[in-house]
Amino acid sequence: MPDSYQSNDGDEATSESIIPFYRRVHNETEVFKAAWKSRHAVMLKGPTGCGKTRFVESMAAELRRPLVTVSCHEDLTAADLLGRYLLKGGETVWIDGPLTRAVRQGAICYLDEVVEARADTTVAIHALTDYRRQLYVERLGETLTASPEFMLVISYNPGYQSILKDLKPSTRQRMASIELGFPPADIELEILIKESGVDPKVADDLVRLAGAIRTLDIAGLPEVSSTRSLIAAADLIRAGLRPREAVEAGMIGPLCDDPAITASLMEMVDVYITK
Repeated sequence: MPDSYQSNDGDEATSESIIPFYRRVHNETEVFKAAWKSRHAVMLKGPTGCGKTRFVESMAAELRRPLVTVSCHEDLTAADLLGRYLLKGGETVWIDGPLTRAVRQGAICYLDEVVEARADTTVAIHALTDYRRQLYVERLGETLTASPEFMLVISYNPGYQSILKDLKPSTRQRMASIELGFPPADIELEILIKESGVDPKVADDLVRLAGAIRTLDIAGLPEVSSTRSLIAAADLIRAGLRPREAVEAGMIGPLCDDPAITASLMEMVDVYITK
């Protein structure tokens, strides 16, 4: 399997894209392919920075399907997904939203952190996630039936979302579920070396530090060091920054703003990072 990735600088990855590097941990790739083949939507669960987006990119490229990615946020509405009329060249024209475009193209549509969006967005996707596989575009008075190649994928972080921003059972039970977490230390070490090219000894120190941080239970520390943050620190080291400074900038600083917690974490850094 090719392990590099060439971006086309847009939301959509063409079927000609090289397959992005993704290191399988359990049976997630088999479950995803079976869900696509059987025309089921997929719900990805996992902490921030564990590889959910990379996983979807890899699967889309391997299945040779375009990928439409939407980063959900609190201001995202159903109209943002479906489309709207806009003024263009002196006339009013309809512009498809990313979800409508994906349904028409037979693409994989990835709604990242879907619970951050407004409630009407989940209502809009309901008919796409059951046997109907349909999308009703009210402004057009049109019901679109998804092609066999279309797939809806959503992700969220169940450990981070509050009870007010959880997915409703009626939404969850319409989808196949894949749970992704931080990989075991040996696999995370392999990923870190592959992604950053950092020295194996340095990579091992970073992985052991992240493992120690993930065991902490500190009030005011909502997240722990992710695989993504390990790669960031390793990249900074490769760029010439001293390891301790790279770890502070790439791993510790992004975790919290509390000076006391940061100082405690840096004491832990000194145990694992010697330079």
